[in-house]
Parts: sequence; structure tokens; C-alpha cells
Amino acid sequence: MTDTVLRDANAPSGDKNLGDLPEWDLSDLYAGEDAPELQRDLDWLQTVCAEFAADYEGKLDTLDAAGLLDCLHRDEAISRTAGRIMSFAGLRYYQLTTDGGRAKFLSDCQEKVTNFTTPLVFFSLELNRLDEGALKAMYAENADLARYAPVIRRIRAMKPHQLSDELEKFLHDLGVVGDAWERLFDETIAGLTFTVDGEEMGIEGTLNLLTEQDRDQREAAARELARVFGENIRTFSRVHNTAAKEKEVIDRWRKMPTPQTGRHLSNDVEAEVVEALRDAVVAAYPKLSHRYYELKRKWLGLERMQVWDRNAPLPMEETRIVDWDDARATVMNAYGAFDPRMADLAQPFFEKGWIDAGVKQGKAPGAFAHPTVTDVHPYVMLNYLGKPRDVMTLAHELGHGVHQVLAAEQGELLSSTPLTLAETASVFGEMLTFRRMLDGAKDKAERKVLLAGKVEDMINTVVRQIAFYDFECKLHDARREGELTPDDINALWMSVQAESLGPAFDFMDGYETFWAYIPHFVHSPFYVYAYAFGDGLVNALYAVYEENPEGFQEKYFEMLKAGGSKHHKDLLAPFGLDASDPAFWDKGLGIISDMIDELEAMED
Repeated sequence: MTDTVLRDANAPSGDKNLGDLPEWDLSDLYAGEDAPELQRDLDWLQTVCAEFAADYEGKLDTLDAAGLLDCLHRDEAISRTAGRIMSFAGLRYYQLTTDGGRAKFLSDCQEKVTNFTTPLVFFSLELNRLDEGALKAMYAENADLARYAPVIRRIRAMKPHQLSDELEKFLHDLGVVGDAWERLFDETIAGLTFTVDGEEMGIEGTLNLLTEQDRDQREAAARELARVFGENIRTFSRVHNTAAKEKEVIDRWRKMPTPQTGRHLSNDVEAEVVEALRDAVVAAYPKLSHRYYELKRKWLGLERMQVWDRNAPLPMEETRIVDWDDARATVMNAYGAFDPRMADLAQPFFEKGWIDAGVKQGKAPGAFAHPTVTDVHPYVMLNYLGKPRDVMTLAHELGHGVHQVLAAEQGELLSSTPLTLAETASVFGEMLTFRRMLDGAKDKAERKVLLAGKVEDMINTVVRQIAFYDFECKLHDARREGELTPDDINALWMSVQAESLGPAFDFMDGYETFWAYIPHFVHSPFYVYAYAFGDGLVNALYAVYEENPEGFQEKYFEMLKAGGSKHHKDLLAPFGLDASDPAFWDKGLGIISDMIDELEAMED
């Protein structure tokens, strides 16, 4: 089912007077909760799922190539309709997570779709029992069926972890319970209120204050975040304990060797590739984050950095608000300069209600791009407040959107890109926007501010996300030994902070609770390394583009159009890149180090 949300937590934000911020028009999915088309699709889904089970259960091994292809087409149609229903219900909910009616509608849709699709659980189980030789013979006979080989390969990768048919159906039905804990997390976060300097605001506005010039205001925001997180820490601890325990039980029954294995399988990436990335980044902490933050400490004129200084603007940086029209023009010009087709693909997002940009009480925090289904289009959510970094968030999410539009040509089963590759177009879109702004810098001071901003973004994307990954690894390992108190989780969080951020920092009382608001840990365990993977991959890709731009655009578009139809080795081969080579990650990290070199040279 296509309900994957590419959820970018920590997406930074800014202020008011931003112009006409767009809102979603969800009518391309359904006109409303009471739309007759929605009821029609629910009725159709119930009927065809039962028919699918009646036609194929216990009979998959009797199908010839044409029969298996027809079976896959029917499964694809079911995924498309179920995905459309859940996309509509989910997106309405994200717009106002504190609305009881929307939460109930999402829950009701989830229960119906789960119940209707329970009879389909047999499909992947029986597919995994098919003889590999017989499958290969059918691929050789039928090219249309062979196109689905990557999907079947990824399903069959779960074969060693498959349970009995009855247990698989039980787990399928039980999934709505896990979803309820995710919704509790979302509703708790969206319902939090913070008071800074007498003004009450939600989490987005408060996190935004950590990027203000006024240091007292940054400190006040950090302490208020810590206070409110502390007051709610028992709830967050319960959510994390329950989610991690549920995962541990399922992993144990599935005989998953590590808590991370399931994520690696869904990402279609080898564990050793992820570990090579993780090890390369951790080894690079001293020459990346430690070195940069020592520079920033000097720029800020501080003896010691505090956590509220991490995302502070530089002293020479002008406090400016970028209105929506300027942000749009900046990103669209960068996209168009790379290739006019990229700007053409991004244009409808602005004109047709495919972006929801404004910050509103109760709206889900962060930013994401949702692909919905392949016969509709993606939707992008932002919490746009006008900081220059918000422009980068727009560039990032539009990159996801363009990628999802191009990959939709693959159809429902092949369009979904593993998370490790799903960050490619988004980070590349950021890089295009940054390079265009850097080329237009009017003087050395502006270049310095832009370079420093990009280095900080990369540190947040690479260093910080790998530290998050290490935190999750420790959390899930510790939860296997028993219930974790809030203090236990706090201690695990702090164990990765000083190592990743470096000796320039002191950590205030209360910072130990800042794990609480990051949605990835609850919604998508171990998702976070995908950001570092994507950033390293894009740095390497961009180096190829600069060294040999001839023909790069065509290869780039072909890579995006491939969606989930190719393994990362095959996608990167045309560029002469290989993510399984440890030196590949050093090349990407070297680009960040080179930028810090340039910043250090500016000090002379």
C-alpha cells in the first residue's frame, strides 16, 4: 500500500508576512469524507480482496507466466485504491492532528482497509514458496512479468523471516494497534504549547526560535522546550517503550538477527553498506562537526557553546525573512538552470494545491512529501516561516515531489523507492539551490554565510542523523533487556551527543529529553541513516556532475524514473559510483571537509 511519508523532522522554520502561502487541495484524491467515490472505492476494495483470495489462495504455484502477471496486475490495482483511501485520510489528519473527527476518520479507514486486505496476506507468503528456477523460467518467457522481478526479489528477501500463514494474518490485523501509538505521539506533539516571552506557540514556532539572532531568546526557547518535554516525558517514554517492545517481539518471532535488519531489507541495502557509512561518518566527526563548531564558537565570541547556539545564525548574518514568492523563485530558478524539465515538473506543485506551507496550531510538525498513488500526484507539506533555511527545505521537498512524479511511470508496485535512494533527488535539489545562491554571492562575507549554512545543514543531515541512528541502536538493544525509564532513555541520548557534536559544547539540564519530539524514532525506526546515505550519495553525484556535466542530466532523470525498479548498484553504475565501496563515503564526506577548509582559510 502506498502510504509512505517521507517525513523530514527538524525542518527549520521562520516568521510572519510571508505572502500567500498555499494550502492543499485534496480533491484530486476525494472531495471529502462523504464523497460517494470514497464509499465506492471502499466497497470495491472489500469485494476485490475477497475475489483475489478466492481466485489465488493455495494456487499460486499452478500459475503460468501470463497468469502470474495478471495476478500482479490485480494486486497492483488493490494497492492503488487502498493507497488512495489512506493517503486522503492521512493527509487530512496531518493538516489538523488535534481534530477528533479527522483522527476518527483516519482510524476508521485504517481498520477497514486492514480488514479488507487481511485475506491477501497469503500472497507474499505463497510467492516466497515458489521455486526460484520456475520463476526465472517465467521471466525468460514473459518480458512484462520480468519487469516485476525486482518487486518479487524484495518480497522474497523476507522468506527467511516468514511466519505461518495464520500468524502473518494475526500480525497484519494487529498493525492498527501499533498505528494507534504513532497517532498518540503525533497528537501529543501537535498539542504541546510553549510560552516564550509571553507568547504562546506550538512546537514549530518554538524550535524556530533556536535559529534567532538574539541569544537570550534562543536560550529561553531551549529551556521552554526542555520544560514542556520534561512535563510530558512519561508519555513519550511509554510510546517509545511500547513501540520498541512491539518491534522486539515481532523481530524475535521473525528471527531477525538485529533490530536494524528489517529496515535494511525494506531499504534494499546490505547491512555492511550501512555500517560502512556509519563508521565513515563517526570516524569523520573530528574533521567535520568538531572542527566546524570550534570555528562557530569563535565567530560567536563564546568561551563555550551551549545547545541553543548550535543552529544560531552567524553574527555577520543579516536577519532576513524570505517571503513565499522569493523562495519559490529561488528554487525554481535553480531547478530550471539545471534542466528546464525539472522546473516544469515542479511548477504544478505551486499552482494546483499540491503544497501546504503555513504553520498552524495542530498541524503536524516538520516537512514531508507524500507520493500518494501513481495515478494522482504527490503532496508536499511544509511549516514555512521564512528563514533562509526554509528555502532549502522547500528545495528538498520539491526534489522528493519531482522524484515521485517521475517514478510514478513505473506503476504502483515498482514506483516506491527505498529510503536510501528516496533522499537522492531531495538532497540534489538542495545542492542545486545552494550552488546557485553561492555563485550569486555579492562578496566574501555573503559567501562565508552561505558556506557556513550549507555546512551546518550537511552536519545536521549526516553527523546528526548518524548520531540519531546510534541512539536508536542503543535504545532498541537496551529495550531487549527490559523496560526503560525516562532517565534510561535520556542517558542513551546524551551518550551520543557529546561524541557527535564535539568538545565545543556544554549541555544544559533538560537537553537530555530532546529525543522526545523526533518522529522518525516512532514512525520509522532506523529511517534516519537514509539522510546520511542520501547526502553522501548526492555529494558524490554532484562531484561527477561538476567533473563531467556532458550528458549528466539524461542519466540523472533515468535514475529518478527508475523508482524502485533497480538496486542501488545498478542505479549508480552509469555514474561510475559504487556505494558498497568504503571509499565512496569518504568521497562524499570530503566535500563537507573541503567546505570547512575554505571557511578556515577565510579566517587568515
